[in-house]
Amino acid sequence: MPVNHIHFLPIVTEKEMFSCLVVTFVLFCSSIADENSIRDADIFPSSPEIERGSTLKLFCVLGKHYTSHRNASHIIWKLNHELIAQENYNIVNETVSSITIHNFTYSKAHVKCFTKYLGKEQLLVHTEVKSGFPPDTPGNISCTYYFEAELNCTWTSGRETNLMTNYTLYRKMMTSPNVVASCQSKTESCSFYYPNAPYSSAFCFQVKAENVLGEASSDCVPIPMEKIEKFEPPEILSVKKITGIKQLLTVTWKMPEKIIPSQDSTCQIQYRNLYSNSLEFVNVSLNSQEKTGSCNLTGLWDSTEYFVAIRCISDQSVLWSEWSRGKTASTEEKAPSEKVDLWRVIESSHSAGIRSVHLMWKPLNSFPPSGRILGYKIQYFPEKNAAFKMANISTDRKIILLLNEEAYIISITAYNSAGNSPEAILRIPSTDEKTSQIIETVRTFRTNEEVVVEWTASEPEVTKYVVEWYEEMEMDPFGRSWQYVSNSTHWKTNRKNFKPFICYNISVYPVYGNKVAAPYSIQAYIQEKQPSEGPVADTGIPGKNEVIIKWKEISKDKRNGFITNYTIFYKPEDGKELNETVNSDVLQYRLKSLQANTQYTVYIMASNEAGGTNGEPKTFKTLKFNKEDVIFIALPIGLSMLFLLGLWITCILKKHTFKKVCWPDIPNPAESIAVEWPLDASMNNSFLKGASSEAKTIDFEDISVLEHCFPEESQEGSLLMNCENHVSECTDINTKGTINGDKKILYNKENEVAKCFSPSMPYIITDQDIRSQMPSALTPAKEIQPMEMLEDDLCESQQSAIKNEENDNEVLKLDDFSEKALFNPYLKNSVKTREFLISENLPEHSKTEPKSQSTVLPPFQQNISGQSYVTLDMFGLASAH
Repeated sequence: MPVNHIHFLPIVTEKEMFSCLVVTFVLFCSSIADENSIRDADIFPSSPEIERGSTLKLFCVLGKHYTSHRNASHIIWKLNHELIAQENYNIVNETVSSITIHNFTYSKAHVKCFTKYLGKEQLLVHTEVKSGFPPDTPGNISCTYYFEAELNCTWTSGRETNLMTNYTLYRKMMTSPNVVASCQSKTESCSFYYPNAPYSSAFCFQVKAENVLGEASSDCVPIPMEKIEKFEPPEILSVKKITGIKQLLTVTWKMPEKIIPSQDSTCQIQYRNLYSNSLEFVNVSLNSQEKTGSCNLTGLWDSTEYFVAIRCISDQSVLWSEWSRGKTASTEEKAPSEKVDLWRVIESSHSAGIRSVHLMWKPLNSFPPSGRILGYKIQYFPEKNAAFKMANISTDRKIILLLNEEAYIISITAYNSAGNSPEAILRIPSTDEKTSQIIETVRTFRTNEEVVVEWTASEPEVTKYVVEWYEEMEMDPFGRSWQYVSNSTHWKTNRKNFKPFICYNISVYPVYGNKVAAPYSIQAYIQEKQPSEGPVADTGIPGKNEVIIKWKEISKDKRNGFITNYTIFYKPEDGKELNETVNSDVLQYRLKSLQANTQYTVYIMASNEAGGTNGEPKTFKTLKFNKEDVIFIALPIGLSMLFLLGLWITCILKKHTFKKVCWPDIPNPAESIAVEWPLDASMNNSFLKGASSEAKTIDFEDISVLEHCFPEESQEGSLLMNCENHVSECTDINTKGTINGDKKILYNKENEVAKCFSPSMPYIITDQDIRSQMPSALTPAKEIQPMEMLEDDLCESQQSAIKNEENDNEVLKLDDFSEKALFNPYLKNSVKTREFLISENLPEHSKTEPKSQSTVLPPFQQNISGQSYVTLDMFGLASAH
């Protein structure tokens, strides 16, 4: 085994310095000489214990591993984590360094030895140093003696030494001082066990305390064994009542077996009822021969349960035994003396006029109580028919009765083994019974520990009330609480009877006799906090400058108080937040003066007395245009579209008219029905016949065409001269008309036509006036159609004929004439034509009067062969009304 282990040597005085140095040197040499050493360094003394305030000196020895390149000058010291000053160092030789610490006051500290080489510190070894005091003289020696079992003694050691201290308890026989028994302990108690604990009255007791700093002993204190005897707890055999004797319990018990013989004892009975914490005591004396005890407890409460425990003491001892294990028992019962506390909740009538009446009652309030209630008897009957009485038995404190709409009287009694309680009577009113409102106002308020309800009544003779309260969300009628109040309009209860943040319905009922009047009800929170959640906003469809914000009420279980108001916060994108506050009964609000085409964020805060809670934010965007803007924009567009639609329909219906006006057809002269009239009458006659037959097969829906006689270029000069003669000849010609629809073509018989329609004069015939309302599509062949004559250069013969007609008695009526001035697009000289329409209502001879009109055609209307021609459009312009 290596020798270079840690040693501790406390240095107290200078006289011991030399011996310590010698020991140190020897240990040091032996450490150096041991080639098998595995430690790098040693510190001694190891784990020293010194007196507080003395001087501490320690040595650090380098091992073989360090001596080649380090020496004692490289050693540094630390106390806990603080470097010790260099003036406290001492270099003993190249491998040993010591440290001296004066006035060491640490109760416990660590001293560490390091080497410092090339600027680095390396821990070599450390030790723990304790400081303390030598022990004081022990005192207050006391002992407890359990007969033939144990002798235990305790003492006090004085001040704390802070060092390991050993105690020795000496028991000495006073008559024989050399007879000594001892026991060792590291605590302030020590015991002798049987048979090393004999009974004797001639012992004294002494305690010695010692540690590394010294020792101290107490005086030997004589203690008589009979004075310190302590019993084991007695055992209760029974606690019971005696039948027929009220307010009494009998207690019996057994004494412990190991007690000093021939010594009397006293036992103490402790008892209390379970409704009270006050204790009562009864002492009972026993002689040395009695092994059991008995006692009657009198003056107890009826029907009350009691707790009983016992302890005993020797008459010569000063020490009581511990309390026995307790037992409980109840005194004799008596009939309940108080009425039950009865209340009811009446539900509305069901089918067939049946209603549910919830009856509930509380345990009896009598104190002390009469005993254990076995059950309750419920009786009820209609108020107007007492003979029809019904009864129920219930062991519970609630029941449901199904009653009809009549008034009922209900009574409840509690019973036990001794009898019944007085009846508690309550009247259930009929369904059609109305009671007056006696309670005028009710208010609640809170104090630190209580809830107070106050009310005012209009009838001071009412002196009894019932205060009922229950949670608003409570649906079970049996979950309600109530309390009767007499001779007061003020009621208070502990706040613990109410839950915080819950809404309660509180009602006050006036009671007079067995009748209950109409209640006055309010709602109240005993304590509020801010709502658990905020309202959810619904923006609907926003407008241009406004939006309607809607929200729903917060559920009752999350309000945590009465909602006082709602605040709507809204903020435009990149704008300032605004808000509006409304009352608690408002669930929608119109936000106005918003910016158009802007995104907003909105949320709603619900507030109560304790604070407010925000709902989830929601975004919406206002419209760019509102309804008025849309109407203002859409109305002109719609009107324009309707106008264009009407114009389009008109164009469809009148497309032929518009086509002729806007895009007139240019006829091909080669296809024209106008022909050159030869001088040969027979040729004219054959032509007219062919034209007549052709006219019968042509559809004249759009135009009426009459074959014209166009003058040749050679005859153009004599047109005006021959006009009168031609017109006069035409008056004698018999005409025949062929009608196709509303269009007519007039033609002449054979050679007679040649006389009227000479090559020098064209004629244009128009449609018959549709206002004449012809009964048939065909007109008589003899009827002369109206003739449209060219207005320019009228012949003098025609003018004279018109004058003759005006002078005639059979003048045409003005209403039967219509006159149109038409522009002929084929006349470059803008020659106007006039249309004369002859009514069918004129006299027959007037219709047969010849009318003539002549005009001179410009040269461009003559064909290249010298023939004149008449276009289709010229005839179309002369159409009838």
